[in-house]
Amino acid sequence: MKDLVADVVVVGSGVAGALTAAQLAAKGVDVAILEAGAKVDRPEGVERFWNAAIKVPECPYPPRPEAMHPVSDNHDGWYRQAGPESFGSTYLKVVGGTTWHWLGTSLRYLPSDFQLKTHYGRGVDWPISYDEIEPFYARAEEELGVAGDAADDLGSPRSNGYPMPPVGQTYLDRQIAKALADSEYQLRATPQARNVIERDGRPPCCGSASCIPICPVQAKYDATVHLDKAIAAGARLYERSTAIFIEASGTGQITAIRFRRWDGSEGIAQAKVFLLAAHAIESPRLLLASRGENTPQGVANASNQVGRHLMDHPVQLSWALTKEPVWPYRGPTSTSGIENLRDGAFRRERGAFRVEIGNDGWIWPTGGPVMEAAALVQQGLRGKELDAALAHQAARHIRIGSLVEQLPDADNRVTLDPEAKDVYGVPLPRLSYDVDAYTRAGMATAKQVHDEIFQRLGTTQVQHAPNFFGAGHIIGTTRMGEDPKSSVVDRNLRSHDHPNLFILGSSVFPTSATANPTLTIAALSLRVVEPVLASLRS
Repeated sequence: MKDLVADVVVVGSGVAGALTAAQLAAKGVDVAILEAGAKVDRPEGVERFWNAAIKVPECPYPPRPEAMHPVSDNHDGWYRQAGPESFGSTYLKVVGGTTWHWLGTSLRYLPSDFQLKTHYGRGVDWPISYDEIEPFYARAEEELGVAGDAADDLGSPRSNGYPMPPVGQTYLDRQIAKALADSEYQLRATPQARNVIERDGRPPCCGSASCIPICPVQAKYDATVHLDKAIAAGARLYERSTAIFIEASGTGQITAIRFRRWDGSEGIAQAKVFLLAAHAIESPRLLLASRGENTPQGVANASNQVGRHLMDHPVQLSWALTKEPVWPYRGPTSTSGIENLRDGAFRRERGAFRVEIGNDGWIWPTGGPVMEAAALVQQGLRGKELDAALAHQAARHIRIGSLVEQLPDADNRVTLDPEAKDVYGVPLPRLSYDVDAYTRAGMATAKQVHDEIFQRLGTTQVQHAPNFFGAGHIIGTTRMGEDPKSSVVDRNLRSHDHPNLFILGSSVFPTSATANPTLTIAALSLRVVEPVLASLRS
């Protein structure tokens, strides 16, 4: 058994763990990072993606027994689903985490998102305000390299510009904007962590249209950017090392984390401060699995809140054929959205949503041209006739997705499966999940908006997915709050139960709002640096 000793041990190398590690290492802190997965070879990942018969977000990153993770085309493969709905969002276990297959969308939350209970009588308020997090949003945009239009704050007041101008809107975007010109719907360029110029040693976007699942040139930000910076500043990365148990003393101090390597050997990581940044399924899973004499309900779980309030942004997906070509399947997966439907008095009655305009045609809902080609072949088309028919259809594919706000519900939760275990003997995550009437009402309104957009475009073959999709935004399960009885961490992300344990990532979000969570994860990760340094000093 080999020991690992550092000032700070970070579990997880995604955006939260990598960004915080880089900041701490730059200040001279001895940081060690445990990552369950292995490094990704980008060219090999791209090749796997192109060769994959089913191009789900995880296809460049096949799971293996030592670092299993969920996959989009098999929701029951890793998760133990307890219902009543199937939870469909996923994550990765690789060096750099889930930022490898994220879209890059970098929206801020709205000021009202932090005070949902106060403004609309729903959910709970965050223990911090928009004004408190705003400077860290500004820093996060700089660190990740966000391209955006500062002339329109999209409802979130700004103290800064963006480090880069916005990613150019596509021809498809411009056609939709033209159709919506005299409507209430305001189409805007989406802020995204994607280079439009060479920046931070990375090239500009080449428009390969494969942001999900992999950017071939690293124009899109991923957490290996900050892992490299952390390592350059002295941090140590231990890949292929899965945390399996957190040890706590009788006084509440976390004393060590036990981990297992892919070769079967075991290690013990000791530190003054521990940062858990393993995403919103794996973080509660590890905490709950760490039941011991001093932690009978699991670590950080005296409140019985660990694993509760699991949320996503359930997606209403709709697609159609336009009259004239709009030329999808080019550029980033999405470059524009409708952001002015994210707030209003209606939030007392139904969930808000943002509308994402897809440049990916019908790939998400149907499989796109590949499946269309198969259907045309079944109709008897061959050769030039088949090629012409496929080109005619594919040029007119349009897809819209609305990401809907979900309220926290204590019964939506991550627990431990009583029977199934991974190769290390840790119980698999058991998910109980449902979508309430508030969110379903938001989805119904989103469908009406989609219909109006399609009508203005004069589309045909309009289709709405009968069931919601997961957005890939796993939120809640170790939420922050002032009251230790109803939350897991405080406003500084410190465990109420363990003064030297901090939890990072979207698991700490008290509510889901509507914005993609990564920029808020990054802002909170920057904000936690000073509390961690203060803890080290004390």
